[in-house]
Amino acid sequence: MVNVDARKRQILCAVVDLYIRTGEPVGSKTISQLPEIHVSAATVRNDMAVLEELGYLEQPHTSAGRVPTFNGYRLYIEEISEGGEGMLPPEEKERLDRMLGDESQLTEDLILQSATTALSQITQCATVVSNFAPKYSVITKVDVIPTGKRMYVVLLITSDGKIKNRACRLQFDLTHEHMDFFKHFMEENLEGVSVADLSDEKIEKMVTAMGTYMVTLSPLVQGICEMSRDLQQNELYVTGEQNLFSCDELDKGEVAQFILHKKELAGLLDDSFQGIKVMFGTENDSFVVGNSSMIVSKYQKDDHTAGSLGVIGPVRLNYAKIIPYIEYFTDKISHLISEDSGGDAPEQKPSEKTE
Repeated sequence: MVNVDARKRQILCAVVDLYIRTGEPVGSKTISQLPEIHVSAATVRNDMAVLEELGYLEQPHTSAGRVPTFNGYRLYIEEISEGGEGMLPPEEKERLDRMLGDESQLTEDLILQSATTALSQITQCATVVSNFAPKYSVITKVDVIPTGKRMYVVLLITSDGKIKNRACRLQFDLTHEHMDFFKHFMEENLEGVSVADLSDEKIEKMVTAMGTYMVTLSPLVQGICEMSRDLQQNELYVTGEQNLFSCDELDKGEVAQFILHKKELAGLLDDSFQGIKVMFGTENDSFVVGNSSMIVSKYQKDDHTAGSLGVIGPVRLNYAKIIPYIEYFTDKISHLISEDSGGDAPEQKPSEKTE
């Protein structure tokens, strides 16, 4: 990102603040009259022209004021984050803790559910949470359970506490010999194997290695193959979608399409970013709501990134107000789920800033 001096950053932030509040292009005279701006309208006009050349502002109409571009919003978010603006007061943190509920009674799933519900209520936006596919998880147990005539459930448990199951219909009822062979075969070939190493090629080799049991037991192995694909994909949940329908700046038809295809967002969220990540609807074909933004921050489990939490709303969000809530909840989630897993809870501190 091009280096922008402190005065131009201040002017950019002032433009974004005013545009978020009014939705109207902002002129140099308006900025120069703000109490925190100590330069003339001519100087502001020149700085705004430079910011436009750098791609942080744009002028929708000749002789009109400027509005921020997506890069302008990102620089603004970087600036307010580094400046520590909008830090939550202690009484507000206590209120958020009460919204989460009794910490001693919260499971990991309930922690995420409570946090997303609270964040949606506070921001009046949709809330998104993504559980990243575990990179270091290994398979700890595979079992098969009879549930009816020729019907069986394959159970798969991983070291990070994930439990998956698949119902399988077989051509024949399994004998005790079949069941014992399957369990021992899984112990020898899958237990202790990294989830990330469960490739289709490995599964095919396992089926071949079953020899005479291959035809009878291959549907069970196919169930394991399907579960392994699920484990290697990010899980994504969206809460408070109805808030998007009440936002005048978003197209209702696009919101409806987003709700139908919201799982596609999982591909946009991974653990490669640092601090706060911001995405805008018109920048990515997978994010079908135009004039929208998604702001997410990562949470940790012990010493690795476990997922991300954030909000989806219009581009003209009150970022200075919302981002501290996102950061507080991700830090809180990190603390609670690490404590719950038996590891040392990471120190709660402000998240790393900017993308």
